[in-house]
Amino acid sequence: MISLRHKAQLMSNIHCFGRNLVTASTSLLPVQLPRQREVHFWYVLPDEVKSTNLLNRYLEILSPCEKENIFSLRGEDIKKRALLARALVRTTLARYQTNFEIDPKSLKFRKNNYGKPELDWQYADDWSLPPLHFNISHTSSLIACGVTVGSPIGIDVEEKQRRLRNDTLAFAQRFFSPSEIDVLTRIADPELRLQEFIKLWTLKEAYVKALGKGFSASPFKTFTVRIRDRVKGDIHTPPHIISKAHDISVEPSDDLKNASSYWQFGLLDLAGSHYAAVCIEQDSIDTGNGSIPIELNLRKTIPYVEDECISATDSAVVIGGLTRLSEGH
Repeated sequence: MISLRHKAQLMSNIHCFGRNLVTASTSLLPVQLPRQREVHFWYVLPDEVKSTNLLNRYLEILSPCEKENIFSLRGEDIKKRALLARALVRTTLARYQTNFEIDPKSLKFRKNNYGKPELDWQYADDWSLPPLHFNISHTSSLIACGVTVGSPIGIDVEEKQRRLRNDTLAFAQRFFSPSEIDVLTRIADPELRLQEFIKLWTLKEAYVKALGKGFSASPFKTFTVRIRDRVKGDIHTPPHIISKAHDISVEPSDDLKNASSYWQFGLLDLAGSHYAAVCIEQDSIDTGNGSIPIELNLRKTIPYVEDECISATDSAVVIGGLTRLSEGH
C-alpha cells in the first residue's frame, strides 16, 4: 500500500508539471454523437498541457482506483501521460452525454473478459443512453481516443521515428505472419522497410483492440493485414507512395474468423510525426457494401480549454483504407 505521506509527495510532484497557467472553461461543451459509419478521433499532445491548475482539475475527475494507479507509476512524464489519458476518456465521453447531465467524474467503467475497458451503464436510470464504444492509445508524445456509436472500435498510434532494438525483419519474424514478412523482405531500403513495419504494426494493434481480445488471445501471427491497390489488385507498394487508393483488409486465422464478418480500416499520417490506425466492425453499423468510406472526424483537444477540428491538410493525411476526413461539425 502507498502511505498517505507518499501520496502527498506524489500529488505535489504531479502538480508541478508546468508553470504556465491556462484559464479553463467552467464546463464541457456538448458534441453531437457520431453518425453511422463515422468515427470521432480525439487527440491531445502532452507537451501542450502545462497548466498546474488544469492538471489538478483532471486529477479531481478520476476515480480513486485511477488515481492510485497513477500514483504507483514511476517518472513524472509517465504519470502525466497516464493522467491525460484517463482525463481525455472521461471528458470526451461525458460531452456526448450532456442531455443526461452526466459529469465526467460519475462515469463508470468495466473491463471485458480480456481486459478491454468499456462504459458501464448498470447504475444508469435512463436506458436510452447511446451505445458508445471507445478505445484509447498513446505514445510519449500523443494520446488519442476513438469513439463510435454501436460499433466496436480499435485504434492505435505509433511514432514514425520509432526505432527497434533488433533488425526490422528479425523483429517481424517474431510477431508477423509469413505473408507480411514476405512484403517486408521485398522492400530493399531499410528505412522504408521500417516505416512499412510500423504501419503494419499500427494496423494490427487496432484490429486486435477492436476485437476486444487483446494480444494474448489474438497473437499477431494469427492474422494477416493486407494493403491492396483497388486498381492494380493485390500489389504492395513502398510506403513512401502509398495513397488513398489502397484498401486495407485483414485475413484472420480459423480461430478468429467467426469473430466478425467484416472489418474496415483507416490509416493516417498524423501531425507529420505519427501513424494512426482505426478499425471498426462494419456490419454492426451498416448493412450496405464495403465501398462506403469511414467518415473520420478528427479533433485536436485540450480538455476544458480548446478543440480544433482537423481537416485533410498537411497535418492529417489519409494514406490507407477506405476513409475520408470530414470537415467537422
